[in-house]
Amino acid sequence: MPALGMTHVAFCVGDMEKSLAFYPGALGFRVLHDRRQETTTGGLPHVYKHRRATRRQVTLAYGEGDARPQLVMTEHPGEPPDGAPIKLDQIGISHLSFTVPSVAQLTQQLLAKGYQTSGPPDAFQDQSGRVRTVFFFDPDGILVQFDEGSGG
Repeated sequence: MPALGMTHVAFCVGDMEKSLAFYPGALGFRVLHDRRQETTTGGLPHVYKHRRATRRQVTLAYGEGDARPQLVMTEHPGEPPDGAPIKLDQIGISHLSFTVPSVAQLTQQLLAKGYQTSGPPDAFQDQSGRVRTVFFFDPDGILVQFDEGSGG
């Protein structure tokens, strides 16, 4: 059966407030939902590596209307996360990628706010010397790629 579409990408964060400063604050995502959920009953205990009591789940979207896919960030208040972010040559979802109108402008804005690139900001120069792709780390060290384009 073919997929009808993609609904969301979900990831765990270590500090929701820092992630909210990055995704909605610096990148302009909208918060659609911010809820707390008990995680010890139903199906949730079966999709966790460790037993967790509760989770805070924040759903984000970009653009107007019900843009898809959405980002769903989960934090477990009072319980430290497990694991570490991965790179492109490791098994798992290695990064998020977004199209932006200007990579150069976004790079300047994010650097001014103290966010770090994964390497030199100009490492992805094309043959004409323009940078049309850049990778930043989010507050948890997850790779976030930005490609220049119309977004359409």
